[in-house]
Amino acid sequence: MSKIVVLGGGESGVGAALLAKSKGFDVFLSDQGLLKDAFQQTLAEHSIRFESGQHSLDEILSASEIIISPGIPEKNEVVKAIKAKGISLISEIEFAARYTDAKIIAITGSNGKTTTTLLTYHLLKEAGFHVGLGGNIGQSFAKQVLDNTYDYFVLEISSFQLDRCFSFKPDVAVLLNITPDHLDRYEYKFENYIFSKFRIFQNASEKTTCIYWGDDEVIQQYLGRIPTAQQKTISFTQPEASAFIKDQHIEFKDGTFDLTKAPIQGPHNAINMSAAMLAAEAVGISLSDIKSYIATFQNAPHRLEPCGNWHGISFVNDSKATNVDAVFYALNSFKQPIILIMGGVDKGNEYEVLDSLVDEKVKALICLGKDNSKLESHFGPICPQIYSTEVLEDAIKKGMEWANSGDVILLSPACASFDLFKNYEDRGDQFKEAVKRLCHGN
Repeated sequence: MSKIVVLGGGESGVGAALLAKSKGFDVFLSDQGLLKDAFQQTLAEHSIRFESGQHSLDEILSASEIIISPGIPEKNEVVKAIKAKGISLISEIEFAARYTDAKIIAITGSNGKTTTTLLTYHLLKEAGFHVGLGGNIGQSFAKQVLDNTYDYFVLEISSFQLDRCFSFKPDVAVLLNITPDHLDRYEYKFENYIFSKFRIFQNASEKTTCIYWGDDEVIQQYLGRIPTAQQKTISFTQPEASAFIKDQHIEFKDGTFDLTKAPIQGPHNAINMSAAMLAAEAVGISLSDIKSYIATFQNAPHRLEPCGNWHGISFVNDSKATNVDAVFYALNSFKQPIILIMGGVDKGNEYEVLDSLVDEKVKALICLGKDNSKLESHFGPICPQIYSTEVLEDAIKKGMEWANSGDVILLSPACASFDLFKNYEDRGDQFKEAVKRLCHGN
């Protein structure tokens, strides 16, 4: 009996362990952190051996194949030992895809992949497809493959998951954009991160639909890595594109979509919607049906999420904007004057790309973090008003003091959240609660 070791006992790891057990493997799960009680109970119920709070190297290195959590970096000492021994090291995505005949739509990109994934899933579900949602979002892909109830999967795929995909071959592959992110995982070489993203196309055939944003400067440099058959492009500048965005419309081969009626706004969301609509068309849904289904879509929280109005001042929670490009998209989504709340753990950000937008649209900058010196020094000459604080409620109060009716107070941090919050969700949830409390007293 071949032995599978699963490194990491989160949602995806436990799902992979269950699938491996069902396929007759000897399975051992190892997590250096503490496994949740519910996961421990699930593993015990299925007679899957596991350890919590440590990695037993001898046990791990006795595997014939190892499924690794995307959260474990390549520089981890256990990973180095696995690679030195030449043991096959794969992602949950790679493993689970071996055991399903369902058609797969896989979506990656530095920004927008969650919104695009959720919208694509929504379109397929509304069309009556038996469709699962997984990857970097939702339930474990492997667990859903084990349950075997879906004919289609829509998967959000991170670069970390792609790094350990070798035979994974989606039927529809979507690359939204590539901007510098997570470079600490890629030896601080942007090219390494670029090649990781392009792995979404590595096994594409003439039957694979390959969708990408044709205006992305990085993607343009590496078009040779995308198979020429079944390409679908999205563009603001190329009328011949499969989805041409112009004058508040998206023009498709079979008709147009009015962006003023879209449930999500902004140029970046026009790209996300175009990708989702092209993906839905690729699996046989008509444009007329897509247009009717899209009207009922609600985006995930923390992505340009309206969360309050006080004396004509709008509050928007964009806590998911953890890099500079996401903030660039956010600022482009508003015509009103903006009071911008930024800050947190800087990931080597280069803020120059925001300078003209901040100068044009931002009337005040509020820096929310333990170390705001970089933001203050960079935007000091550009922004007429700057305020620094480590207290979220203080930041919102200052925004309310400076704002006039018609302004937007936008939380779009450009940074990770770990200095003051558990994660970006916690940051966004606390922002929404504080807005509600300060505006309505409850």
